[in-house]
Amino acid sequence: MRMANIARLGVKELRSLASDTIMLVLIVYTFSLDIYVAATVMPETLHNAPIAIVDEDASPLSSRIADAFYPPRFQLPAPITLGQADRGLDEGTYTFVLDIPPDFQRDLLARRRPSVQLNVDATRMTQAFTGSGYIQLMVDQEVTTFLRHDLPEGVAPVDLALRASFNPSLTQAWFGSVMQVINNVTMLSIILTGAALIREREHGTIEHLLVMPVVPFEIMTAKIWSMGLVVLVGCCCSLIFMVQGVLHIPIEGSMPLFLVSAALDIFATTALGIFLGTIARSMQQFGIIMILILIPLQVLSGGTTSRDSMPEIVQALMTVAPTTHFVSLAQAILYRGAGFDIVWPEFLILFAIGAAFFGVTLWYFRRAMKNMS
Repeated sequence: MRMANIARLGVKELRSLASDTIMLVLIVYTFSLDIYVAATVMPETLHNAPIAIVDEDASPLSSRIADAFYPPRFQLPAPITLGQADRGLDEGTYTFVLDIPPDFQRDLLARRRPSVQLNVDATRMTQAFTGSGYIQLMVDQEVTTFLRHDLPEGVAPVDLALRASFNPSLTQAWFGSVMQVINNVTMLSIILTGAALIREREHGTIEHLLVMPVVPFEIMTAKIWSMGLVVLVGCCCSLIFMVQGVLHIPIEGSMPLFLVSAALDIFATTALGIFLGTIARSMQQFGIIMILILIPLQVLSGGTTSRDSMPEIVQALMTVAPTTHFVSLAQAILYRGAGFDIVWPEFLILFAIGAAFFGVTLWYFRRAMKNMS
């Protein structure tokens, strides 16, 4: 009888979700366009950066340096005077202004170690940080080649053989798209369950459930399996059709194994969503509380920044967060092709965290239902 009640209540939740147009649009957007934007919005390398050059030397070497900048990483350099440099940076016309001083070539040949000034608009963070390194490398290469009179031998005493595992081309989209799917699984599972509970409270249907022969365990479990199923299906479709189909990003590991890990994470986060929905008295309060919980779960989970670079106290606190272990599982399975024999400890930890979240939420949910009755 209890299983039948859970099934019927879950079907009721799915029907209620199907009639909520805004939630349906959010689900479709989250697992389609949002994944595409996350994969393509960040440039993989420097692209089309505006640069200007103040050539006060007018020597063969300074001309050679100016000719080294060309698309697609940089726009064609704009020759400007020293007086136009600050104005161009202030107006945002240029991201970089390279100032080659007078007598630069002569001082270099005389071994006086002259300096070249690079002015950077640091408000354009991605271009500023990446481009500064590119420009320094390009100037060094042109100066070295000029001093060696274009002789190819003796370029460097040691050659570095770079081998990038699991992402040979260092493509940003490979990382951004999959991590966005992982973040969206957590976000939607919290939103859908919490919003479903608050929607019933606002519509007065929660009181109807209290007079029916159902218990809080059945109500809570029905919301978890129904909303979790929606998120799990959306995650699977996003990986197949958007990540692999539209973006052409390879998935190395086992998709079923990843979906099992996603189901365990959803088990924990949907319980968290019900807990937040029980605390909040309105949808506005739920949104504010969710932001305070969701941002740390995503930012400190290790998906954006390596956990090794975080303070030890943050690492210790985040070990009880389900997203930390879900990100570790997802990266191991989807990126490195790890099997169950490698990731089973994370599965056990994630299941234990989910069970703890479920137990605490069920206790608080029962208490809240008694107060309402």
